[in-house]
Amino acid sequence: MSSDTITSVAAGELRRNALGVPHIVFFVIAAAAPLTAVVGVTPAAFMLGNGPGVPGTFLLVGALYLLFSAGFTAMSGFVGNAGGFYSFIVAGLGPSLGVAGVLIALATYTAVDVAVYGLFGFFVNDIVRWAGGPDVAWWVYAAGLGIVVYSCGVRSIEFSGRLLGCCMIAEITILLLLGIAILLTADAARPIAFAPFGIQAIATPGLGLALVFVVSAFIGFEATAIFGEEAREPKRTIPRATYIAVTVIATFYAFTTWTISLYYGPAHIHDQASTHTATLYLDAVKALLGRPAGVVMDLLLVASIFACALSFHNTINRYLFAVGREGLMWRRLCETHPHHQSPLLAGAVQTASALGLVALFALAGSDPYTVVFAWAGTFGALGILMLQIMVSLAVVAFFWRDSRGVGLWRSLLAPGLAALGLAVSLVLMSLHLDLVSGSSSRFVQSFPELLVLIGLGGIGLALRIKARKPEVYAALGRVPG
Repeated sequence: MSSDTITSVAAGELRRNALGVPHIVFFVIAAAAPLTAVVGVTPAAFMLGNGPGVPGTFLLVGALYLLFSAGFTAMSGFVGNAGGFYSFIVAGLGPSLGVAGVLIALATYTAVDVAVYGLFGFFVNDIVRWAGGPDVAWWVYAAGLGIVVYSCGVRSIEFSGRLLGCCMIAEITILLLLGIAILLTADAARPIAFAPFGIQAIATPGLGLALVFVVSAFIGFEATAIFGEEAREPKRTIPRATYIAVTVIATFYAFTTWTISLYYGPAHIHDQASTHTATLYLDAVKALLGRPAGVVMDLLLVASIFACALSFHNTINRYLFAVGREGLMWRRLCETHPHHQSPLLAGAVQTASALGLVALFALAGSDPYTVVFAWAGTFGALGILMLQIMVSLAVVAFFWRDSRGVGLWRSLLAPGLAALGLAVSLVLMSLHLDLVSGSSSRFVQSFPELLVLIGLGGIGLALRIKARKPEVYAALGRVPG
C-alpha cells in the first residue's frame, strides 16, 4: 500500500463495500446474543411476566420493531454514516439533541459492554470450576475477553462478520435442535398447542412486565445503520438487513420460548421457570439431546457472550470514530488501521474505558452476575429505549418538513406508533427497575434521571461548541460517509 493511501486511510476512511446483507444481519443478531438472551432473559419473563404468553409477546414486540423499521429504513436512504442513531437524531431534531443522543449512546453501549464482560467472567469461571479447574477471579476472564475482542476488532470488518456468523449459527442451531426434539417427542401428555400465541395468553396482568424483559432481548438493533459506510449498496442493504434481522430475532425467540413452554407444559412453565431459573433450558437439552449436548450448550453460551462483546465493540468504535471525525471529541479517534481500515485508536479507547469500569467493579468487590451484569445491563436497556424513541421522533420531524416522496405510513404513522410503543416500554421498565436489575438500590432507581442528565450534558456541550466553534456545530451529524 502506498504512503498516499495510508495517509488517506489515517484521515478517517472506513473500509468501503465490505459488508453485504448477511454480515450486517450477523452483527445485529450477535448483539442480541440469542443463546444468552434465551437462557438469561426468557426465564425471568416466564416467571415475572405473562407465563405461557411469552412466545406471543415476542411476536408483539417484533411487530413494534417492524413499525420502528418502517421509518428508520425510510430515513436511512437520506441519512446515515458511522454515527448510527446520532446522525438520524441530528437530521431530525437538530445538532443539540444529536449530541445529547450520542453521549447517551456512548454511555449506554459502554454499559452493555461492561455487562457482557461481567457475564463472561461469571460463566467462564463457573464452567472452569465445574470441570475441576481453579476458582479464578471473574475480572481475569473479563480482561482476557477485552484483549481478544480488541484484537478481533482491529481486523477488517469482514473478519468480524464471518466470526460472528459462525458463533450465531452455532448457538441458534442447538436451540433449534432442542425445539425440534420437543416437537418430535410430543405426545398426549405433552401435546403441541398454539395457545401461547393466543390473545388470552398474551393479554394478562403480567404482560407489562413481560414486555420489559422481551424488549431487552432486541438490544443491538442499530447495527444495521451504523455500518452503512461499510455496506455494499447501503440504500438496499440496510433496509433488507434491518427487516431480516428483526424478523429472525422475533420468530426465533417466539419459536424457542413456545417449544420450551410445550416441554414443561404451558400451565406449568411459570412454576418451572421460578424453580429452575438458571437451568430451564439446560435441563431440557440434557434430557432430550444428552449430557454431551449440555456441555456443548455451556461452551456455546460462552461463544454467544463473546460474539455479543465483539458486536458491541464494533458499534462503539464507530460512534467514537464518527464523533472524532466531526471534531466533537478527540480528532485522533477517527484514525483507522492502515491495512484493515478499522477504527484504530477508537478501539483502544473503547477497550480501555470498558476494562477501567470492570476494574472499578472488581475493586468494589461487586458480584459479576447480580451487580455488574444486572445493573449495567439495566442501564443499557433504558438508554437504548431512549435512543430509539428519539430516533422515531427524529424520523417524524425529518419527513414532516419534507416528505421527500416517502409515503405517509413510513414517514409519519409507523414511526409515530413506534415512538408511542417504545415510550410505554420505557415507562414500564422505569417503574420496575427493581425486578429488571434484581436490586432496590437507590443508585439503580436513579438510572432514568442519570440518563437524562447525560443528555442535558450533551445539549450543554453542543451549545458550547456552537458558541466557540460554529463551523464545527454546523457540520455535526452531517459529515458524509
